[in-house]
Amino acid sequence: MSTDVTNDRSFFGHPKGLGLLFATEMWERFSFYGLRPLLVLFMAAALNDGGFGLERTQASAIVGIYAASVYLASLPGGWIADRWLGLRRAILVGAVLITAGHLAIGVSGFTGAGVGKSFFFLGLVFIVLGTGLLKPNISAIVGDLYPEGGARRDAGFSIFYMGINTGAFVGQLVTGYLGERVSWHWGFGAAGVGMAFGLLSFWLFSDRLLGPIGRDIVRNPDAKAQARQEATVRNSTFAGLGILALVFALAASGVMTIDPLAVGGAMTFVLVGIAVAYFAYLFAFGGLTSDEKKRSAVIFVLFVFAAIFWAAFEQAPTSLQLFANDFTDRNLFGFSIPATWFQSVNSLFIIIFSPVFAALWLWLAKRDLDLSSPAKFALGLALAGLGFQLMVFAANAVVAGGGSVLVSPWWLIFSYLLQTWGELSLSPVGLSSMTKLAPRRYVGQMMGIWFLAASVGNLVAGLVGGHVDPTKVEQTPAVFSWTAIALFVSTAVLLAMVVPIRKMMANVKA
Repeated sequence: MSTDVTNDRSFFGHPKGLGLLFATEMWERFSFYGLRPLLVLFMAAALNDGGFGLERTQASAIVGIYAASVYLASLPGGWIADRWLGLRRAILVGAVLITAGHLAIGVSGFTGAGVGKSFFFLGLVFIVLGTGLLKPNISAIVGDLYPEGGARRDAGFSIFYMGINTGAFVGQLVTGYLGERVSWHWGFGAAGVGMAFGLLSFWLFSDRLLGPIGRDIVRNPDAKAQARQEATVRNSTFAGLGILALVFALAASGVMTIDPLAVGGAMTFVLVGIAVAYFAYLFAFGGLTSDEKKRSAVIFVLFVFAAIFWAAFEQAPTSLQLFANDFTDRNLFGFSIPATWFQSVNSLFIIIFSPVFAALWLWLAKRDLDLSSPAKFALGLALAGLGFQLMVFAANAVVAGGGSVLVSPWWLIFSYLLQTWGELSLSPVGLSSMTKLAPRRYVGQMMGIWFLAASVGNLVAGLVGGHVDPTKVEQTPAVFSWTAIALFVSTAVLLAMVVPIRKMMANVKA
């Protein structure tokens, strides 16, 4: 690893390679978040409005399955990068796939109803595969820029997180307006153009700004063993792609019928089982030292509570998006605000408050008052719980009005503010914790585990989010109430575990 790269402080006191990763992730998030809020509205829209005419629960479940699959793909994506492609090549291949996926969705509206639906879902598959390669590995490279660890790494991840949300903020404004006001597919296409910018920037500047970081994998000293390892990963990858292609072809041709709700329910158990099985394998056969086992146990605990947080937070494109569409007064001086624009509120707050939280962690660290990672997680859960408690009050106002009352947009805005503070207390800290705690040879896979938590959360959020419906207004307060209760209970449980977890992290520079 080049010390010139890691010691550089020319990007706001951080390595200039962080600027490239900031830009690449910004454009990837422009495309991802630009597409996501359109999905549930598009699929639930009537056929004569250009949509698929699906039931809300089905549309929401598909969004949940898609988002869960995006994050689930991070686990094999990290494994492929660790054992075969290397971080940098994995990111580049992922960017190509994501760009192709968005463009496939963009052109799906011009190919006729039957073929167009196949293009649409094929595009989603490409995005899932590409994000699985890009997302965990670009975060791992951010961690590699700070081999010294400590609060500076947390601050670097907070800046990186601001890049994520800059892209999300602009993407949702652009694609939301085009999708709701011009054509769904113009919005989808704009997301693809954004990803193309990210692909070009990384391809052109990675060698100069990142040096040797992420260029190669950790190799086995035995060349033959290394060759067998790479062959195993390569063959497994192509076999998995072959199975996926077969399932897609059967579904597209009508031979196989897929029920989104049934698939989503089954996936919940499968994803939790994958996490448990992975950690069991790691502890039994991963060759970990005693200290590495303790740190991996902490990762598992953080995984559980991160999944609970994301199950609430990721209701943004489902239950909260539908609430904005159906029950929120969106008139502003005669202009009807696109419902998708409310999704950008969180991103705007992230941009505003990311530097504040980055400075806060550094300020606390200098005074020996720094909160541990689990304490920051507990704070994040509590803040998100308060955000959903606000939505309980708003939903009750809708019910009291018989479903015909449009509530003030400030309910959503203040809810997103509290959720944003919760996100900043948990998500960048979680990313940084994975790179601190993970055994070096498993760092890509541990980043995949972090995104597996988001996968579980997105899936649960999708399954419950479709129950916000103007024809069944009484369901809405219950959705938000149970979400708030789960967050508050989780906060209390995690706070009780802070001290023992800190002892297990004794050898880790927080």
